[in-house]
This record gives sequence, C-alpha cells and structure tokens, in this order.
Amino acid sequence: MKRLFLALTMMAGTFGVYAQDAAPAAPAPDPNAPTMTFESDAIDYGTIKQDAEGNRTFSFKNEGKTPIIISEAHGSCGCTVPTYPKEPIMPGQKAEIKVHYDTHRVGPFSKSVTVNSNAKNSPVVLRISGTVEAPAVVPTATEPASIIPTAPASTTTVKAAPAKATPAKKAVTKKATN
Repeated sequence: MKRLFLALTMMAGTFGVYAQDAAPAAPAPDPNAPTMTFESDAIDYGTIKQDAEGNRTFSFKNEGKTPIIISEAHGSCGCTVPTYPKEPIMPGQKAEIKVHYDTHRVGPFSKSVTVNSNAKNSPVVLRISGTVEAPAVVPTATEPASIIPTAPASTTTVKAAPAKATPAKKAVTKKATN
C-alpha cells in the first residue's frame, strides 16, 4: 500500500513540474513593418489559344514605413514562372510581379505564386487560372481521304518488246586429216 501511495505521489509531482513550463512569448509585431497591398491577388486568363502570350502582371504598393525586400517568389509548378523586383521597394512606391504561364499545355489550369518578403502579410499567395484551347485541326487537300494506300494511276502503257529469235547454233564438224 505504501508503494502504491509513493508511486501516485511521484506521478502527481512529475505532472506538476511539467505544468509549470510556459511557452515562449511570440515576438511583438513591428509597427513599422511594410505591407504589400495588391490591386488584385488573382488573375483569370479566361479561354486562350494554345501557345498564346502567357504573361500577366500583379501590381502592388508598399503601404508601410520601411522598404519591402522580396526574398523569393516561386510558382506551384514549373509551368508558372514569376519574376520579381530584386531591389527594395520604398514606402509608398509601386512595383510589379510578372508571371509567365506555359500556354503550350492544353486544358484548364489553376496555379499559384507564393511571394516571401519582410512584409507583415508575408507570405502572399497570388493565383492565376484559365483554360488553354488546342487549335482546331482542319484536314488539308494533301492529306489522304483514306488510310489505305492506292496505286498511282498511270496514263502510259508499256508494251513488252518482242523477243528476238536467236539462230540455232550450227554444228561444227572437223575433218579428219590423214
């Protein structure tokens, strides 16, 4: 009985020790930190033709008191390539993030670009969407109407030349000489 009481006391003491640990305080947000304010965070390409121009631009403004420094911008896949300003964007200044989508790929798409910076609202996720249509294929006059090959029509007929009669070989006889 004493052992049971001792074991329960030790367990209760252990839980009490761990309950005393406090989580570290989160750092206070910087009141002067910049904010990226985008005119729009989504662009719909609509329905476009295959291999059409796939560039679009997201415009934003620095709404803070310190410069914005973009550390990285990456697309959700290799078909979406962003280009962003490498220099600091000063307070009140506007800038652009350009996005190129590979319109050679046919079908609907919905992609994103993630922008990391020193702004309060970082990371920012920008979205693009649309549908790429394949060009209509119209058969041309040079294409065959059937997959079965046909022999070309010939307008000239070739006659075989008559065979020449070859003369029979004459028998050669030798005269005996005495």
